[in-house]
Amino acid sequence: MRSEIPTRTADSPPTVTSPAAQPIPASGVLLCRDAWGARPARPGGRPHIIDRMTIHHSGVVLGDNRTIAERFRRHQRYHQDQHGWIDIAYHVGIDRGGHIFELRDSGLVGDTATDYDPTGHFLVLCEGDFDEQELPEAQLDGAALVLAWAAQRFRIGTDTLAGHRDFASETTCPGAGLQAHVASGELRRRVDELTSRGPVELQRLCSHEAAAIMAAIEAGR
Repeated sequence: MRSEIPTRTADSPPTVTSPAAQPIPASGVLLCRDAWGARPARPGGRPHIIDRMTIHHSGVVLGDNRTIAERFRRHQRYHQDQHGWIDIAYHVGIDRGGHIFELRDSGLVGDTATDYDPTGHFLVLCEGDFDEQELPEAQLDGAALVLAWAAQRFRIGTDTLAGHRDFASETTCPGAGLQAHVASGELRRRVDELTSRGPVELQRLCSHEAAAIMAAIEAGR
């Protein structure tokens, strides 16, 4: 019986199999503390091992993203001078353009004025009030990127992602607009999509490199 499998003759071109398209690993930039003019942290703080991720908003409308550096400095002054904390309360901040900023040392427990213990929580701040203003797509993407990076860096599951209000009954933080993405699983889906591509990288930039990015942000670009 003749085989039905075709054979290649000497004149036939070789069969070329295209490799499956590989997803591009995610990467971004982490602007270090000197980019926003941070004060030094005060001595002290409690070391911890991060085992979950919690997202917040500041609860204050950010109408002009060009003022983001001053906004972070204002938070830090309030947290240090009024609350007596060692530093700004959160570990990472994200502006309305999706830029990612280094805030508190992630190796130290964050702070809160509400009734939960943030030990073990990687605290991500989306700047703005999402009970009052819309959440920009760029800011949501920035949050997903830093959460994907944290999930890999600290070896924690994305199922630990929650909003501040999930731990403290007296707050609406992170605002209805952002919490909707948490409660629906949409933010976690974005994080999982990023981690599925491979390593998620955040390049930490300081000094003149960070200053160039800050100058663009302050110019509204």
